[in-house]
Amino acid sequence: MIDEKISHLELGDLTFCTPLRKNTKVQNEGIIVTLDELKRATGASLSEIRLSEPLDGFPEVIFDHADTLELLDLFGCGLSELPENFGTLKKLKKLFLSNNAFEQVPEVLAECPELELVAFKNCNISHIPEKSLPVKLRWLILTDNNLRELPQSLGDSERLQKCMLAGNQLTALPETMARCRNLELIRLSANQFPSVPEFLYDLPKLAWLAFSGNPFSRLPESTTPLPFIASEAFETVTRLGEGASGVISKARWITKPSSIENPSDEFALKAYKGAVTSDGFAKDELAVSLAAGHHENLVTLLAQTEMDGNPALAMSLIPDRFKVLGGPPSLESCTRDVFEVDQTLSIDAALSVAKSIANVMSHLRQRDICHNDLYAHNILADEFGQTLLTDFGAAATYASLPKHLRAKHEQLEVRAFGCLVEDLLGLVKNQDGKMPVLERLKRDCLEANVSVRPLFEGIKNMLDELTT
Repeated sequence: MIDEKISHLELGDLTFCTPLRKNTKVQNEGIIVTLDELKRATGASLSEIRLSEPLDGFPEVIFDHADTLELLDLFGCGLSELPENFGTLKKLKKLFLSNNAFEQVPEVLAECPELELVAFKNCNISHIPEKSLPVKLRWLILTDNNLRELPQSLGDSERLQKCMLAGNQLTALPETMARCRNLELIRLSANQFPSVPEFLYDLPKLAWLAFSGNPFSRLPESTTPLPFIASEAFETVTRLGEGASGVISKARWITKPSSIENPSDEFALKAYKGAVTSDGFAKDELAVSLAAGHHENLVTLLAQTEMDGNPALAMSLIPDRFKVLGGPPSLESCTRDVFEVDQTLSIDAALSVAKSIANVMSHLRQRDICHNDLYAHNILADEFGQTLLTDFGAAATYASLPKHLRAKHEQLEVRAFGCLVEDLLGLVKNQDGKMPVLERLKRDCLEANVSVRPLFEGIKNMLDELTT
């Protein structure tokens, strides 16, 4: 029987929830437990410990597994500090301390030689001491805290790939971060930045940069406003899913609105949440979704409405033949999507996906919209490569940027497109004469020199010529 408790592993803006089984059997490779079960696990060699219950303090019994422990998840346990001997966890690689009461990042983290992932989402952190971050840091999650500045020593994190900073009070990044040459993804949304830190545009691997919800960031204006429909006109049928910014349900009309042309009986409803997410504010996502307008590779919006006092969007239901192209990054892949072992695409389907995404990204650029989260896990595709680009949670408007940075920002997104093409090539098994074209496109998009990468209009034209 499945227990009601949930284990939370936060991967950027995603929270992966794993059901916990009662009386979990202790195994050498890992364990999911209550504190009482952990205390009974004497003699075991545990690589994973995950607790999510109120604690009086850091459980000393955890140190019994210092020689093997690689992942420690103490989500929402009420902790505010770590013990001085925490550094004896010499094998620890991944540490989740989100939804706790920390006011600063504990300096003892620097004593953990293998620690790569540190998560303090939704704590009360206002200070990060210099030299408190581990030397092997790859993934830093500080979403929804009270930070006003970051330590200069963050620039010493040469392996840093993903940095989640949304929902703080930051006005600047330390200039030393120009040394973070492996940085690929950074979330700056919902802060107090007066402008985007320009040195970010010179980082050779940066591909995903979100900045909405800052004083300099404007809300885009929709040129094709949607009708507003009262919530009394429909009812929800079943819940389809939940993302960082909202809940998506299937709904049906009680009274079909005359303002929507030939409405289907059922539709999808996205009800936005009020809280800040790792991508930023829901109001920014809503504004960009409306401004994106109609395109064959976007989900069709039908109307605006409200649910429980929060804004909501009515959208066309997506046909069942469309599936998510890839899975979100794993704890190991960090910034790159993951795919099923047996997942394949024909070369023609891969080309179709690439062409469709280049088309819709060019469309968004013409409307001054940057998506900022171009990933396979935000793309729905069928077996023939017909696609829909989704999730505008990190999106913003190019109009927020000074003119000399707009092309560079597009070229950051072109690198994200290059990563997608690389993923598509990995799924193609029936290689033919079209493969070299995609290989060359991938190399051009992943060029370390940001300013020489192509733009989406040129990519679209090249793929149009290839597939006609």
